[in-house]
Amino acid sequence: MERDDGEHAHGPTDVLVVGGGVAGLTAATFTARAGLDTLVVNDGESILNRNAHVENFPGFPAGVNSRLFGDLLAEQADRNDVRRREGRVADVERVEEDGETGVRFVASVEADGTVETVRTRFVVAASWSDADYLDGLNATTRDAGSKRYVDVDERGRTSVEGVYAAGRLTEKYHQAVVSAGHGAEVGLTVVHDSDVSYYHDWVAPEGYFTDRGREVPPGCEEIDAEERKRREAESREVMTEFFADPHEEPQRTHPSLVEDERGRLDE
Repeated sequence: MERDDGEHAHGPTDVLVVGGGVAGLTAATFTARAGLDTLVVNDGESILNRNAHVENFPGFPAGVNSRLFGDLLAEQADRNDVRRREGRVADVERVEEDGETGVRFVASVEADGTVETVRTRFVVAASWSDADYLDGLNATTRDAGSKRYVDVDERGRTSVEGVYAAGRLTEKYHQAVVSAGHGAEVGLTVVHDSDVSYYHDWVAPEGYFTDRGREVPPGCEEIDAEERKRREAESREVMTEFFADPHEEPQRTHPSLVEDERGRLDE
Protein backbone atom coordinates (compact mmCIF):
# COMPACT_ATOMS: atom_id res chain seq x y z
CA MET A 1 0.00 0.00 0.00
CA GLU A 2 1.15 3.50 -0.81
CA ARG A 3 1.05 5.85 2.14
CA ASP A 4 -0.40 9.24 1.27
CA ASP A 5 0.34 11.92 3.88
CA GLY A 6 -0.17 14.79 1.49
CA GLU A 7 -3.22 16.44 0.10
CA HIS A 8 -5.30 13.28 0.46
CA ALA A 9 -4.78 13.15 4.23
CA HIS A 10 -7.93 13.99 6.14
CA GLY A 11 -8.19 17.16 8.14
CA PRO A 12 -8.55 16.76 11.90
CA THR A 13 -11.78 15.31 13.22
CA ASP A 14 -13.13 15.20 16.73
CA VAL A 15 -14.18 11.54 16.78
CA LEU A 16 -13.00 8.61 14.69
CA VAL A 17 -15.32 5.61 14.96
CA VAL A 18 -13.83 2.36 13.69
CA GLY A 19 -16.63 0.09 12.53
CA GLY A 20 -19.96 0.92 10.92
CA GLY A 21 -22.17 -1.69 12.55
CA VAL A 22 -24.90 -1.17 15.13
CA ALA A 23 -22.64 0.02 17.96
CA GLY A 24 -20.44 2.20 15.77
CA LEU A 25 -23.22 4.01 13.92
CA THR A 26 -25.17 4.57 17.12
CA ALA A 27 -22.15 6.01 18.93
CA ALA A 28 -21.41 8.22 15.92
CA THR A 29 -24.98 9.53 15.76
CA PHE A 30 -24.82 10.65 19.39
CA THR A 31 -21.41 12.33 19.10
CA ALA A 32 -22.41 14.11 15.88
CA ARG A 33 -25.71 15.32 17.33
CA ALA A 34 -23.74 16.86 20.19
CA GLY A 35 -21.72 18.89 17.69
CA LEU A 36 -18.57 16.77 17.49
CA ASP A 37 -17.21 16.27 13.98
CA THR A 38 -17.49 12.51 13.53
CA LEU A 39 -16.01 10.14 10.95
CA VAL A 40 -16.91 6.45 10.68
CA VAL A 41 -14.47 4.17 8.87
CA ASN A 42 -15.99 0.81 8.02
CA ASP A 43 -14.34 -2.29 6.59
CA GLY A 44 -16.74 -4.81 5.09
CA GLU A 45 -20.21 -5.71 6.30
CA SER A 46 -21.70 -5.86 9.76
CA ILE A 47 -22.35 -9.36 11.08
CA LEU A 48 -25.90 -8.06 11.60
CA ASN A 49 -26.54 -8.85 7.93
CA ARG A 50 -26.45 -12.58 8.63
CA ASN A 51 -29.69 -12.37 10.59
CA ALA A 52 -32.59 -13.82 8.64
CA HIS A 53 -34.99 -11.46 10.45
CA VAL A 54 -34.37 -9.22 13.48
CA GLU A 55 -37.28 -9.90 15.82
CA ASN A 56 -36.23 -8.57 19.23
CA PHE A 57 -35.29 -4.95 18.56
CA PRO A 58 -37.72 -2.56 20.32
CA GLY A 59 -40.02 -0.61 18.01
CA PHE A 60 -40.44 -3.27 15.34
CA PRO A 61 -43.43 -5.38 16.48
CA ALA A 62 -43.20 -7.78 13.52
CA GLY A 63 -39.42 -7.61 13.23
CA VAL A 64 -37.31 -6.04 10.49
CA ASN A 65 -35.06 -7.18 7.66
CA SER A 66 -31.50 -7.03 8.99
CA ARG A 67 -30.04 -5.32 5.92
CA LEU A 68 -32.87 -2.79 5.99
CA PHE A 69 -32.22 -2.14 9.67
CA GLY A 70 -28.57 -1.44 8.89
CA ASP A 71 -29.64 0.96 6.14
CA LEU A 72 -31.88 2.79 8.60
CA LEU A 73 -28.98 3.23 11.02
CA ALA A 74 -26.78 4.57 8.22
CA GLU A 75 -29.51 6.96 7.06
CA GLN A 76 -29.94 8.28 10.59
CA ALA A 77 -26.20 8.81 10.91
CA ASP A 78 -26.09 10.62 7.56
CA ARG A 79 -29.00 12.87 8.48
CA ASN A 80 -27.09 13.91 11.61
CA ASP A 81 -23.96 14.85 9.64
CA VAL A 82 -21.88 11.78 10.42
CA ARG A 83 -19.25 11.32 7.73
CA ARG A 84 -18.84 7.72 6.56
CA ARG A 85 -16.26 6.06 4.38
CA GLU A 86 -15.03 2.58 3.50
CA GLY A 87 -11.54 1.54 4.53
CA ARG A 88 -9.55 -0.49 7.00
CA VAL A 89 -7.91 1.18 9.98
CA ALA A 90 -4.51 -0.49 10.09
CA ASP A 91 -3.11 1.22 13.19
CA VAL A 92 -3.59 4.16 15.53
CA GLU A 93 -0.67 6.09 16.97
CA ARG A 94 -0.59 8.50 19.86
CA VAL A 95 0.96 11.88 19.07
CA GLU A 96 1.75 14.97 21.07
CA GLU A 97 -1.51 16.80 21.63
CA ASP A 98 -2.09 19.70 19.29
CA GLY A 99 -2.91 22.72 21.43
CA GLU A 100 -5.11 24.24 18.74
CA THR A 101 -7.10 21.24 17.46
CA GLY A 102 -6.79 18.88 20.43
CA VAL A 103 -5.64 16.06 18.11
CA ARG A 104 -4.05 13.24 20.10
CA PHE A 105 -4.14 10.32 17.65
CA VAL A 106 -3.23 9.60 14.04
CA ALA A 107 -4.87 6.62 12.34
CA SER A 108 -3.67 4.95 9.15
CA VAL A 109 -6.55 3.99 6.86
CA GLU A 110 -6.05 1.58 3.98
CA ALA A 111 -8.40 2.30 1.08
CA ASP A 112 -8.28 2.12 -2.71
CA GLY A 113 -4.63 1.08 -2.82
CA THR A 114 -3.36 3.90 -0.61
CA VAL A 115 -2.81 4.53 3.07
CA GLU A 116 -4.31 7.78 4.23
CA THR A 117 -4.11 9.41 7.63
CA VAL A 118 -6.87 10.57 9.92
CA ARG A 119 -6.03 12.89 12.80
CA THR A 120 -8.50 12.82 15.66
CA ARG A 121 -9.14 13.79 19.26
CA PHE A 122 -11.04 10.64 20.23
CA VAL A 123 -11.18 7.06 18.94
CA VAL A 124 -14.13 4.69 19.36
CA ALA A 125 -13.37 1.05 18.55
CA ALA A 126 -16.52 -0.75 17.42
CA SER A 127 -15.01 -3.13 14.90
CA TRP A 128 -16.01 -6.66 15.85
CA SER A 129 -13.83 -8.64 15.71
CA ASP A 130 -10.73 -6.65 14.76
CA ALA A 131 -8.76 -4.84 17.46
CA ASP A 132 -5.24 -5.19 16.04
CA TYR A 133 -5.04 -1.49 15.21
CA LEU A 134 -4.99 -0.74 18.95
CA ASP A 135 -1.76 -2.71 19.53
CA GLY A 136 0.46 0.34 19.11
CA LEU A 137 -1.43 2.09 21.89
CA ASN A 138 -1.00 -0.83 24.29
CA ALA A 139 -4.70 -0.87 25.05
CA THR A 140 -5.62 -3.67 27.43
CA THR A 141 -7.25 -6.56 25.60
CA ARG A 142 -8.18 -10.14 26.41
CA ASP A 143 -7.98 -13.20 24.16
CA ALA A 144 -10.63 -15.90 24.50
CA GLY A 145 -9.95 -18.65 22.00
CA SER A 146 -10.19 -17.12 18.52
CA LYS A 147 -11.89 -13.99 19.88
CA ARG A 148 -10.26 -10.83 21.15
CA TYR A 149 -11.97 -8.34 23.42
CA VAL A 150 -11.06 -4.82 24.53
CA ASP A 151 -11.24 -4.11 28.25
CA VAL A 152 -13.33 -1.07 29.17
CA ASP A 153 -14.68 0.55 32.31
CA GLU A 154 -18.38 0.91 33.09
CA ARG A 155 -18.69 3.79 30.57
CA GLY A 156 -16.70 2.33 27.68
CA ARG A 157 -13.32 3.94 28.35
CA THR A 158 -10.31 1.77 27.53
CA SER A 159 -6.99 1.80 29.38
CA VAL A 160 -5.83 4.54 26.97
CA GLU A 161 -7.17 8.03 27.65
CA GLY A 162 -9.20 9.24 24.70
CA VAL A 163 -9.84 5.75 23.32
CA TYR A 164 -13.18 4.00 23.84
CA ALA A 165 -14.73 0.71 22.74
CA ALA A 166 -18.33 -0.28 22.17
CA GLY A 167 -20.49 -3.27 21.41
CA ARG A 168 -19.48 -6.90 20.94
CA LEU A 169 -15.78 -5.92 20.90
CA THR A 170 -16.11 -5.29 24.64
CA GLU A 171 -17.72 -8.72 25.23
CA LYS A 172 -21.25 -7.36 25.46
CA TYR A 173 -24.08 -9.77 24.69
CA HIS A 174 -24.31 -10.54 20.98
CA GLN A 175 -27.65 -8.77 20.40
CA ALA A 176 -28.35 -5.75 18.20
CA VAL A 177 -30.26 -3.88 20.90
CA VAL A 178 -27.40 -4.36 23.38
CA SER A 179 -24.88 -3.07 20.84
CA ALA A 180 -27.10 -0.06 20.11
CA GLY A 181 -27.50 0.73 23.80
CA HIS A 182 -23.81 0.38 24.51
CA GLY A 183 -22.92 2.43 21.44
CA ALA A 184 -25.20 5.22 22.65
CA GLU A 185 -23.68 5.08 26.14
CA VAL A 186 -20.14 5.19 24.81
CA GLY A 187 -21.02 8.03 22.44
CA LEU A 188 -22.40 10.02 25.34
CA THR A 189 -19.28 9.24 27.38
CA VAL A 190 -17.16 10.76 24.62
CA VAL A 191 -19.42 13.83 24.61
CA HIS A 192 -19.14 14.27 28.38
CA ASP A 193 -15.35 13.76 28.26
CA SER A 194 -15.04 16.43 25.56
CA ASP A 195 -15.28 20.19 25.95
CA VAL A 196 -18.81 20.31 24.49
CA SER A 197 -21.40 22.01 26.67
CA TYR A 198 -24.07 19.35 27.00
CA TYR A 199 -27.10 18.36 29.09
CA HIS A 200 -29.33 15.93 27.19
CA ASP A 201 -30.09 15.02 23.58
CA TRP A 202 -33.75 15.89 23.77
CA VAL A 203 -36.30 17.59 21.49
CA ALA A 204 -38.94 19.17 23.73
CA PRO A 205 -42.24 20.89 22.92
CA GLU A 206 -42.20 24.67 22.77
CA GLY A 207 -42.19 26.26 26.20
CA TYR A 208 -41.12 23.16 28.10
CA PHE A 209 -38.12 25.01 29.52
CA THR A 210 -38.67 28.63 28.55
CA ASP A 211 -42.22 28.89 29.92
CA ARG A 212 -40.78 27.91 33.29
CA GLY A 213 -38.25 30.70 33.12
CA ARG A 214 -35.37 28.41 32.17
CA GLU A 215 -32.98 28.57 29.26
CA VAL A 216 -32.99 25.61 26.89
CA PRO A 217 -30.11 23.41 28.14
CA PRO A 218 -27.19 22.55 25.84
CA GLY A 219 -28.03 19.60 23.61
CA CYS A 220 -31.78 20.19 23.95
CA GLU A 221 -34.14 21.89 21.53
CA GLU A 222 -37.64 23.33 21.77
CA ILE A 223 -39.88 23.13 18.71
CA ASP A 224 -43.33 24.58 18.11
CA ALA A 225 -46.38 22.65 16.95
CA GLU A 226 -45.84 23.47 13.28
CA GLU A 227 -42.26 22.19 13.34
CA ARG A 228 -43.31 19.09 15.30
CA LYS A 229 -45.93 18.25 12.67
CA ARG A 230 -43.41 18.82 9.90
CA ARG A 231 -40.93 16.43 11.48
CA GLU A 232 -43.61 13.82 12.11
CA ALA A 233 -44.70 14.01 8.48
CA GLU A 234 -41.10 13.69 7.32
CA SER A 235 -40.53 10.64 9.53
CA ARG A 236 -43.63 8.94 8.11
CA GLU A 237 -42.48 9.69 4.59
CA VAL A 238 -38.96 8.38 5.18
CA MET A 239 -40.11 5.17 6.88
CA THR A 240 -42.75 4.52 4.23
CA GLU A 241 -40.10 4.79 1.54
CA PHE A 242 -37.73 2.42 3.34
CA PHE A 243 -40.42 -0.21 3.91
CA ALA A 244 -42.20 0.13 0.56
CA ASP A 245 -40.36 -2.73 -1.19
CA PRO A 246 -38.39 -5.85 -0.21
CA HIS A 247 -34.73 -5.17 0.41
CA GLU A 248 -32.70 -5.60 -2.76
CA GLU A 249 -29.69 -7.22 -1.09
CA PRO A 250 -29.77 -11.04 -0.77
CA GLN A 251 -29.74 -12.83 2.56
CA ARG A 252 -26.31 -13.45 4.10
CA THR A 253 -25.09 -16.59 5.84
CA HIS A 254 -21.75 -17.68 7.26
CA PRO A 255 -19.16 -17.22 4.48
CA SER A 256 -17.79 -20.73 5.07
CA LEU A 257 -21.08 -22.18 3.80
CA VAL A 258 -21.07 -20.55 0.35
CA GLU A 259 -18.57 -19.59 -2.33
CA ASP A 260 -18.89 -15.89 -1.59
CA GLU A 261 -16.71 -13.93 0.83
CA ARG A 262 -19.70 -11.88 1.98
CA GLY A 263 -21.88 -14.96 2.53
CA ARG A 264 -24.53 -13.97 -0.01
CA LEU A 265 -27.10 -16.65 -0.72
CA ASP A 266 -28.24 -17.28 -4.27
CA GLU A 267 -31.98 -16.76 -3.93
